[in-house]
Amino acid sequence: QVQLVESGGGLVQAGGSLRLSCAASGRTFSRDAMGWFRQAPGKEREFVAAISWSGGNTYYADSVKGRFTISRDNTKNTVYLQMNRLKPEDTAVYYCAATKRATRVVTGYDSWGPGTQVTVSS
Repeated sequence: QVQLVESGGGLVQAGGSLRLSCAASGRTFSRDAMGWFRQAPGKEREFVAAISWSGGNTYYADSVKGRFTISRDNTKNTVYLQMNRLKPEDTAVYYCAATKRATRVVTGYDSWGPGTQVTVSS
């Protein structure tokens, strides 16, 4: 498994931006696809975005397409989630996760970070 730690969460007003980071250690990061998921209170964990090991392929949930951008820097073992035009419904705990092949499915990931809280006020 790979160890993951998210950072960059916080409180922001609607329309604002945040950039989340996820630092990886352990398994060779450059061989892993990475994903971002989120979970709001009382709701199931849901897919947000994913990126292939090379960064050449990215995938987004419809709810964030055009507002969020996933990227990675394999020299820094870090994956990012740039979140723009944030909405109150984006409020959730955001998790990064690692897998061998990018997927939108929660159970397709074998390593998870502890999460970082994002709160968007109206």
